[in-house]
Amino acid sequence: MVLTDSLMTYLLEVMLSHLALTCALLLASVAAIRRFIRESYKVEGFRQKHVFITGCDSGFGNLLARQLDGKGFLVLAACLTEKGAADLAAATSSRLKTLLLDVTDSLWGLVNNAGRSIPIGPTEWLKLEDFTKVLDVNLLGVIDVTLQFLPLLKQGQGRVVNVASVLGRLSLTGGGYCLSKWGVEAFSDSLRRDMHQFGIKVSIIEPGFFKTAVTSVDLIEADLRKLWTRLPLEVKDSYGETYLEDYVKAQEFSLGILCSPDISKVTRCMEHALTAQFPRTRYGAGWDAKFFWIPLSYLPSFLSDFFVNMLLPSPKG
Repeated sequence: MVLTDSLMTYLLEVMLSHLALTCALLLASVAAIRRFIRESYKVEGFRQKHVFITGCDSGFGNLLARQLDGKGFLVLAACLTEKGAADLAAATSSRLKTLLLDVTDSLWGLVNNAGRSIPIGPTEWLKLEDFTKVLDVNLLGVIDVTLQFLPLLKQGQGRVVNVASVLGRLSLTGGGYCLSKWGVEAFSDSLRRDMHQFGIKVSIIEPGFFKTAVTSVDLIEADLRKLWTRLPLEVKDSYGETYLEDYVKAQEFSLGILCSPDISKVTRCMEHALTAQFPRTRYGAGWDAKFFWIPLSYLPSFLSDFFVNMLLPSPKG
């Protein structure tokens, strides 16, 4: 009798555990389907909506401008050089403008994409002006442009899309780049809450590593060598005579493996943030962002430090 009761109890527990698992899978499937359907809804009237994009000479901004132009948006593309503006104009329709926005129009979308990465390197190699060069473009520039266009965005109940980075969650190197992207994350969060009641939606793009001007190995290497040459002799000695070459090789190896050439993974996130009725607050762009860097940012510091330290050489000291 006892054996029978035990068997019945065991069978009941198995049935309940299978039922719980089935319910959990069912709920997860329903949630995934709901999210897919919700994110498939698009806003209407693309041809009446202006989108202002910074940093359109190349990379993410250039590709996004061409994508949105193809969908009928009235794209206002900010380029750094005349050649960048001319090349973009030649590759797009007459709707796309590289001139200043007419302030009589409402603004639907603002994409803050312009950015720079260098100078980056070990913190001790840098001066205050090295930080400000990057922060001025990547953070203060984003804030300035956003504040300038907020009245038009309120009028159009539009969207702000700010390009941060996985390095806005996890600092991999010294310099202003990681600082600026952490700042973009914080600014975007506060802006989203402040503007919610005015109908403005704010999204953050968190790309992993992609092949753009920001990750140019040649530019990063040249800048690292310049930083090294101005260091006092005692600082160089503390790192060791082979450290610079080891650092350069590690950077080149890491970027060669990590950087994806498919920058459309980023611009598709930007496009969804501008066109979806229910845009996400954050978009992880790239498989490395979704399955490595962002999960790594949630781990205890000693674990994330272990993985980050594997990417770079150790000083002699």
